[in-house]
Amino acid sequence: MARTVWFPGHMAKGSRQLVELCRALDVILEVRDARAPMLTKSPVSDKFPKSLPVWYVLSKADLADEGVTSQWIESFRVSGHRAWALDLRKVLPGSLKKSLASLVRSSDDRVYRETRVAVVGTPNVGKSTLLNRLVGRRAAVVGGVPGVTKGVAWFKGQGFLVADSPGILDPRAEAGVHRMMSWISSTKGQIIGSWDELARECMDFLKRRERLTGIVSSLDIDAEGDVSDVLERTGRRLGRLRPGGEVDLEASGRAFIDALSSGRLGRFSLETPRTPAWPE
Repeated sequence: MARTVWFPGHMAKGSRQLVELCRALDVILEVRDARAPMLTKSPVSDKFPKSLPVWYVLSKADLADEGVTSQWIESFRVSGHRAWALDLRKVLPGSLKKSLASLVRSSDDRVYRETRVAVVGTPNVGKSTLLNRLVGRRAAVVGGVPGVTKGVAWFKGQGFLVADSPGILDPRAEAGVHRMMSWISSTKGQIIGSWDELARECMDFLKRRERLTGIVSSLDIDAEGDVSDVLERTGRRLGRLRPGGEVDLEASGRAFIDALSSGRLGRFSLETPRTPAWPE
């Protein structure tokens, strides 16, 4: 039987370490998927001290609806947070690195040290890519910071130190949240449900949001009828067939989710600031 959530042991340990690490930080960079900024909210963000600045990076902006992403950026800024929408495969904007380098803190009003940053987020939102962009792909791990949880890896950037952290999910979240996150590859779909089920649920969601027609049109198929029919047409179009010509619905479901999450079916957003994906 498939599990309802995916939460390996290292996530629990990482959650504890991250909360302990907060006392040594100057700012947190929370990475969220631009297609679903609420679904991909870090479950430990509510445990951060209120005095600790949190800046938001909406990754995979090249896969999200551009207009919707602009709404999210404005929403974060109106609430008093700095936010950037980025394609992490490209060079980071100078404003982000400059902002980090200028966020200098003093340990005793006389001796200044490098800014300390932590990159946090759920799995597969682009944390490691952001870290590499901030410090360089070949950056070496630097020594530990006194008074900070052992085992935390620090990397040196230009004027700042960056602490890496594991991708962490919320094991207490509704199963539906985890299933939605699998549509954008932020959790392991093959563990929490069959690809057939996940694809049909995703198609049904997109159909109710009036997005399915535009998405499957890139496959030269229509969205008429039941989503099971749409999935079968998708499988036939993508050549996911069993011997004898029968559509392999499990393989079709995986092919659809892979194509959707990778952007091969076009740009889309699962939610807007006014219409979160969960609860519907």
